[in-house]
Amino acid sequence: MISRINGKLTRRGESSLLIEVNGFGYEVLIPAGVMKCISQDIDSISLVTYHYHQTDPSKSVPVLIGFLNEVEKEFFEKFITVSGIGPKAAVKAISEPIADLARAIDEADIKFLQSLPGIGQQRAREIVAKLQGKVGKFALMKCEVKSGTAVKSAKSAIEQEAVSVLLQLQYKRPEAELMVRKARERAPEVETVEGLLNEVYRQKSKQAK
Repeated sequence: MISRINGKLTRRGESSLLIEVNGFGYEVLIPAGVMKCISQDIDSISLVTYHYHQTDPSKSVPVLIGFLNEVEKEFFEKFITVSGIGPKAAVKAISEPIADLARAIDEADIKFLQSLPGIGQQRAREIVAKLQGKVGKFALMKCEVKSGTAVKSAKSAIEQEAVSVLLQLQYKRPEAELMVRKARERAPEVETVEGLLNEVYRQKSKQAK
């Protein structure tokens, strides 16, 4: 299974990239919401990939779907847990930045969700029912090509991982550590990374209003 690809960007299509690695060209499907966050002037790229086989009665075709970081891939994997949304439909539906989708899910914005390609009103309601309250950290994502930063220290294992996720989402380390510290002060009872990041998101939402 191919979980990551790093190589020369040789062709950019509307919904895919052709990446050359050691003489082999790999076509990687990219959701439009992710493609919007990929700089136009790069000549090489590193992607985290979701690898699956698309099957029909006569053949099975391997397919690679690319993301800028593990957090984007994690959102995709949560998204395809919704009944009726497979990998192919998810690539089509993620036509806006993942942060916008996550906010729409958390706020039960059915109108926004049903405007996504292939998502009608009933499917939008199913997305909210399945994922609301579980995607707060994804709404914190910034639409930038990741810089590959890793966090070295934090007060606890949960806080360290939460800061690491925020760094993947392109927040600067001081900002990430401050947000996590304040979230911990407001919710000392939280025992999971997801819960801590949801608390960060709730506070940012309040500040934005």
